[in-house]
Amino acid sequence: MQKKWTVAEKISGIADKDLGERFHPVVLQILANRGLLEKEKLENFFLFDYDADVLDPFLFRDMEKAVTRIGQAKEKKEKIAIFGDYDADGVTATAVVFEALTKLGYSQIIYYIPDRQTEGYGMNEAAIRYLAGEGVQLIVTVDCGITNIKEVELVKELGMDVIITDHHHAPSMLPQALAIINPQVADCGYPEKRLAGVGVAFKLMHGVYLRQAPNKIEQLKWLLDLVVIGTVADCVPLVGENRILTRYGLVVLSKTRRTGLLEMFKVGRITIDENNIPDTQKIAFQIAPRINAAGRMDHASSSLKLLIETDAVAARDLALEVESKNKSRQKVTTEVTREVRALAENSFKDRKLIFASNEHWQVGILGLIAGRIADEFNKPTAVFQKQATEFVGSFRSIDQFNVVEALEKCSDLLIRFGGHSQAAGAQVKVENMEAFYERLAGIIEEDLAGKDLSPAIEIDYEISAAEVDGNLLANISKLQPFGEGNEEPIFLLRNLVVENMKILGNGSKHLKLSLRDSQGTQTFNAIGFGLGENPLGVKEGDTLDVVFNLKEDDWNGHGAVQLFLIDIKRSLN
Repeated sequence: MQKKWTVAEKISGIADKDLGERFHPVVLQILANRGLLEKEKLENFFLFDYDADVLDPFLFRDMEKAVTRIGQAKEKKEKIAIFGDYDADGVTATAVVFEALTKLGYSQIIYYIPDRQTEGYGMNEAAIRYLAGEGVQLIVTVDCGITNIKEVELVKELGMDVIITDHHHAPSMLPQALAIINPQVADCGYPEKRLAGVGVAFKLMHGVYLRQAPNKIEQLKWLLDLVVIGTVADCVPLVGENRILTRYGLVVLSKTRRTGLLEMFKVGRITIDENNIPDTQKIAFQIAPRINAAGRMDHASSSLKLLIETDAVAARDLALEVESKNKSRQKVTTEVTREVRALAENSFKDRKLIFASNEHWQVGILGLIAGRIADEFNKPTAVFQKQATEFVGSFRSIDQFNVVEALEKCSDLLIRFGGHSQAAGAQVKVENMEAFYERLAGIIEEDLAGKDLSPAIEIDYEISAAEVDGNLLANISKLQPFGEGNEEPIFLLRNLVVENMKILGNGSKHLKLSLRDSQGTQTFNAIGFGLGENPLGVKEGDTLDVVFNLKEDDWNGHGAVQLFLIDIKRSLN
């Protein structure tokens, strides 16, 4: 699909002479695009002090109640159950709470992660009754629970207490839990609204340590390797407190003592150590998919066990298991994406909602499929598995449409739902599916009527060939960590001549180009992941305009500047 290119308005000059001296002119443009040229904003963005800048967990309205109740559980030797979720955010959040409490001497702790296929997201009656039968007296949810009104009532009926920690959209009616720690709750008191589930779980443990073991508070920093994985995996904005947790978390990840992660790195050939501090992309594309794979293909317990395992032999076996599941996930995802793409191109060509279901598609990969199709066609997308009595599905949306608000308008037709504006999940009874589809499709058609849905690329700077060098790359790196809310800078370079072209990768997925500027003074290596289909029919001698991220090509130790292509067009002049 042809994308619109929009280049940010170029700043004419900088009144503050000091700023002009401190920053590369291209970096100044990027900072201006992000609204960061004010002194206070710049300091908050660039100056990191974990101890000074991480917020007080007791700003959460219910934090004191939650911490007190957890302390009582230790005093009374009560059994605590951590009720998690099966994605990387939920798994790391479960590990954070389990490990933090274990190190404080809590001996009666178990965890429960539901089976994605048979139980679905969040708390459920069977799981609650099981935990009650195990003698649990306190349930702490992580990355789930905010919509579980009936389930929380059952917890209370069975004589247990529940503390909810979550970060998902908070409905107008909340569960009657003992305490709710969720920044999305309107009057929660916490100023940072976009923490990941693991971030909220970490704040709870921060509160516990401040009250119960302030002398051990430094130990919490060793949990930041888990916090950064879940935070990056869940695509929350990497600004404010998330930026601090991520920046320090990347350093802790490079020094991790976690046996399971070290074995994962070995098995997956992931280069991370103190001399190779990872960036967010390494988490997003190498670590998070492996952690997610277990819950997608089977059960997330193997990923959780991997994160908390201390025995090297057992960790090696778990790492091999997770690696195998990730390879299976890749294969199945490719096959199902092809099927849904065919539906999108034919049955839903003239509709604003892409909707697909099949009884054979695994629940664990539905979100991945929906995300790929939504990105490719720039339409809200729903992908469901049909089960015996219900449909279970995932939704991915576009910038112009809030899918979780639309699901709220259909809540009377749903068994359950939850999520964010751009990503959500739901369960629908078979007899309600047709009515649900019609209502949701109508909401989307009405909401998007008259809106331009052409995908757009927001470009930070139209650059000249002479400006692309190692010095610029070094200055850009100072803006890291990159992610949602602080995206990697995007550049436009025009009139480049294709000197050499290769199609690479299994299935000819990637496009590798050697590009020369129009004056013939500079040559750039460029790689376009996923551009191997070459719809423009590019050949040697063609002249292109290219949109890209600027990276260091460290292949074979060369360290040269490389263009990571996002989109290409034929030059008009």
